[in-house]
Amino acid sequence: MSLAVEIASWALLLAGGAFCVIGGLGLVRLRGFFPRTHASSVLDGGGAGLILAGLLLQAGWTLVAVKLLVIGVLIFFASPTAAHALANAALARGVKLEQDGEAPSKR
Repeated sequence: MSLAVEIASWALLLAGGAFCVIGGLGLVRLRGFFPRTHASSVLDGGGAGLILAGLLLQAGWTLVAVKLLVIGVLIFFASPTAAHALANAALARGVKLEQDGEAPSKR
């Protein structure tokens, strides 16, 4: 493997790891259900995509790359669908949308 591919792969892996860590911090730091759902779905989906891209560069043109692509497609479709279903279920259960500066609603 060439040095340029190795550097690009590690850059993607580190960026994906950073996205996942920032998404985890968003779960801890943000107040309210819906901002937490947004942080986890967007940042963790992006982080997983970057990690998979870095792993694809590491794998080369092999069967492992095909499996990584299938995993990427599944994450691409499942992550937004799961976030939407979770937010829709929360609205159906009566979780209120918070306005700026309001404390999250307790039930």
